[in-house]
Amino acid sequence: MAAAGVLNVALALWCSTALAEAPRIAIIIDDLGYQLAAGQRAVNLPGPVACAVLPQTPRGAMLARAAFAQGKDVLLHLPLQAMAESAEAEPGAILLDMSRTEFARSFAASMASVPHAVGVSNHQGSLLTQHPGHMSWLMEEIEAQGALFFVDSYTTHRSIALALARESGVPAVRRDVFLDPDRSPETLRREFDRLKDLSRRQGMAVGIGHPYAATLGFLESELPKLAEEGYELVGIGEYVARQSRSLRVASGASDRLPGRRMAGATEPGTRPPL
Repeated sequence: MAAAGVLNVALALWCSTALAEAPRIAIIIDDLGYQLAAGQRAVNLPGPVACAVLPQTPRGAMLARAAFAQGKDVLLHLPLQAMAESAEAEPGAILLDMSRTEFARSFAASMASVPHAVGVSNHQGSLLTQHPGHMSWLMEEIEAQGALFFVDSYTTHRSIALALARESGVPAVRRDVFLDPDRSPETLRREFDRLKDLSRRQGMAVGIGHPYAATLGFLESELPKLAEEGYELVGIGEYVARQSRSLRVASGASDRLPGRRMAGATEPGTRPPL
C-alpha cells in the first residue's frame, strides 16, 4: 500500500508539472531490422522518433548505427513468447521454457546485436509479460547492463512488466497507443488524434507504430505539424527520465538517468544533437 501511495503521488506530481507545459508525445517505430528501405525511412522521420530494432536481424545493426548517427534513441526490441504458438521462434526470442542461464545468454547476445541501445522494449510477449519469474529475470538483466530503461509495449492488459520494472528499480513506461492496428488512413488518423488527446489530458503519451508504408507516410506528413499545434515531440529516453525524476522526488530514491550506457558497453558514444 505504501508503494502504491508513493507511485500515485509521483504520477500526480509528474502530470501536474507536465500539464503546465506543452503536451509531450514520444513515438517509437517497432520491428526494424529486416527491410532496409523501410528501416531507413523510419530512421529519417523528422524529430526524435525512437527506433526499436529486433535482435540478430540482417540489417538491425546497420539501422541502429544509422539511427544513433541521427540522434535517435535506439531500443532493443526483444522478442518475448506470445500466447499464440508460432511455428518457429524469432531470432533472440525469450521463451517460457528457458533456464535462467539460457535466458541470460540469449539476452546478452541480443543486446550485443543492437549497437547503441539505450533501452529495451518487448516484441509480442502476451504470454511472458504475465510471468513474474521471467519478468524479474528480464529486469535483472536490464539492471546489470547499467542505465537502461524498459518500455512495456503492453500487448496484453494482463502484463505485469511495468510493475515489476519499477519494483526492480528499472526506469520504465508503458505504451499508450498503437498507431496502426490496421493500415487504413482512417485508423492512423483516429489513433494519432487519440495519442494527442491523451498527451493533453495526462501531459505526455507514448505511441508505437510500425515500418509500414502507410504509417511512415502519415508520420512524415503529421510530425512536422506538431510544434505549431502546441505539442512537443520528445525522445522516449527524455520521456522516461522525466517520469523517473517524479518517482525519485516522491520516494527520495537516488538518481539514475536512463538513456546512457555504462562504460565498456557496446559501441559507447555521445549521442549527437538532433
